[in-house]
Amino acid sequence: MRPGHSRPAREPGCGSARAARAGLRERASGVGRAYSAAAALGYRGDVSERRWAGSWLTGVRPAGPPSRYPGERLGLPERGTGAVAGFGVRIVALFIDWALCTAIALAALHSRWWTYAIFAVEVYLLTALTGFTVGKRLLSLRVVRLDGKPVGFGWALVRTVLLLAVIPAFIVDRDMRGLHDRAANTVVIRV
Repeated sequence: MRPGHSRPAREPGCGSARAARAGLRERASGVGRAYSAAAALGYRGDVSERRWAGSWLTGVRPAGPPSRYPGERLGLPERGTGAVAGFGVRIVALFIDWALCTAIALAALHSRWWTYAIFAVEVYLLTALTGFTVGKRLLSLRVVRLDGKPVGFGWALVRTVLLLAVIPAFIVDRDMRGLHDRAANTVVIRV
């Protein structure tokens, strides 16, 4: 702290916001100028109050009414065929695809280092042509576009590149769509 500046001493038991607001009213009425609640708590300078700044830790609230289940906003059923696939079953399908690509790399090229490239080609081609990968087919999942068109080579490329970056796949919205799905306008559903 700078010389000549000190924080006001707190009275015992006055650590609550209610006590700070009471102190704020006393100071504002006694001195004739407005103090912020932060100043009443002993902070100097411009410190935003939480009620004005909002809670940035909770993120932005989604627009519109809250949905009861993933996919409701997209017009998908809650359960059964056509419903949004859960995160767990999608991870299992990913591990099946990865294990298959590792087996191909070991059998054909005698090296695990090719697994990533084989995985990228498998996901890209099979998603573009059929909407399935081997793991998704075994678990009855499918990648579909929201407009009903086939995924196609362009959107499958966008989706695959973001999937290979790993992090975008783990950032999901309330419809269980990762950033890679949002970018390609796709969703993974149960078949």
